[in-house]
Amino acid sequence: MAFDSLSDRLQYALKKVTGRGKLSENDIETMMREVRLSLLEADVNFKVVKEFTNEVKAKALGEKVFKSLTPGQQVVKIVHEELKKIMGDEAESLTFKVQGITIFMMVGLNGAGKTTHAGKLALYCRKKYNKKPLMVAADVYRPAAIDQLVTIGKQLNIPTFELGTNFSPVEIVEKALQFAKDNHHDLVIIDTAGRFHVNEELMLELENLKAVAKPDEILLTVDAMTGQDAVNVALSFHEKLNVSGVVLTKLDGDTRGGAALSIRRVTGVPIKFMGLGEKLDQLEVFHPERMADRILGMGDVLTLIEKAQDAIDEEEAERMAKKFKNATFDYNDFLKQIKQIKRLGNLKGFLKLIPGLGSQLKNIDIDENKFNYIVAMISSMTEQERKNPDLINSSRKHRIARGSGRDISEVNQMTKQFEEMRQMMRKMMNMSPREMERMMNNMNQPGGMRPGTNVSQSKGKGKNRGRRAPWQ
Repeated sequence: MAFDSLSDRLQYALKKVTGRGKLSENDIETMMREVRLSLLEADVNFKVVKEFTNEVKAKALGEKVFKSLTPGQQVVKIVHEELKKIMGDEAESLTFKVQGITIFMMVGLNGAGKTTHAGKLALYCRKKYNKKPLMVAADVYRPAAIDQLVTIGKQLNIPTFELGTNFSPVEIVEKALQFAKDNHHDLVIIDTAGRFHVNEELMLELENLKAVAKPDEILLTVDAMTGQDAVNVALSFHEKLNVSGVVLTKLDGDTRGGAALSIRRVTGVPIKFMGLGEKLDQLEVFHPERMADRILGMGDVLTLIEKAQDAIDEEEAERMAKKFKNATFDYNDFLKQIKQIKRLGNLKGFLKLIPGLGSQLKNIDIDENKFNYIVAMISSMTEQERKNPDLINSSRKHRIARGSGRDISEVNQMTKQFEEMRQMMRKMMNMSPREMERMMNNMNQPGGMRPGTNVSQSKGKGKNRGRRAPWQ
């Protein structure tokens, strides 16, 4: 994800002061030099870097820090607070009309991900706010954009209003708003044509669209990979349209994070959402405090919980718990578990949200294709084999390997790990609270279990040592 390099650099700089009983002015200066370089390399706006480092330095040199019993931790707290501040302190919510049709207008440069994020936003609002969205294809200059929005609408089962390229964007929006009213839609999301902010004629068209649509939100999609250029784009669009929020896209790519740390401070426009992947459900509310936590390697427990709640059905989880306890967990259940895990999105990114795991996962390669291989192997089983795992013998394994196109060794590994998981979960479900607490404490001890290991691995000996979990 974006910020990985910045996160590493900042954590390295802060390590120089954490844990020390005393801090000198020279210690602070050395740390701040590293912090300044880290931010500049992350393509953060130089004025923002200057303001940020001056604020941190002034507070870090204050009397409270030097008289503190944990001055290093106080400095980390200051850096965290200032990071949060430059990104806007609090998450900014969307504006909806109390009655009638709420209108969002998506604007931005070509290639920023505007059309895709119109779909992501429609899905988010339907799930989160129980809205009945209508997407409007108002990009008459690029027929492929109309086709793309229609395709997204079909994937999400969300209607798309389009009139091709024979009408002007203003005419399309006027007709779309009437259609929305006639068909009881309470949210309209207008996908406009991508345009360069220096093109006066196209920017004037957006101003005319704004006058007709009277949008409740004008959301600017900005490609995080453009760094400081994203700030210039945001300034130009905001000057012409009075943008209400930014959707920062491609934050999962190889970006340096400069846009996220600069836009709010320079333009005053809040980042409302961030796109973290190509899937249409990969849209997250931008929380400055949570982002500051991630940057400083503190994890993000609240987002972790929200993702898990979205992906995991509570009634299904209770049913699974009973099956584990009664030792009736089978391959059909295993398949359901895998599908729930896949709904969490990028697994490595999800695990990074767990405090303390970020640095441990840096050099671990999690092959998410392994989930697809497991699905293929289970799909090659008969219904009787899935319901009764004990039926699977050597000849059946060879048939499953042939049917799934996988090697027999992979089938052996998968069936063995399934059995170990079944035994471990049965044991855990029958533990007393005291036994469970003792096991969790052991897992957190040096040499205890680590993410991606299984029970056999944790013993650290015998032929199972070093064996990987299915997704590695």
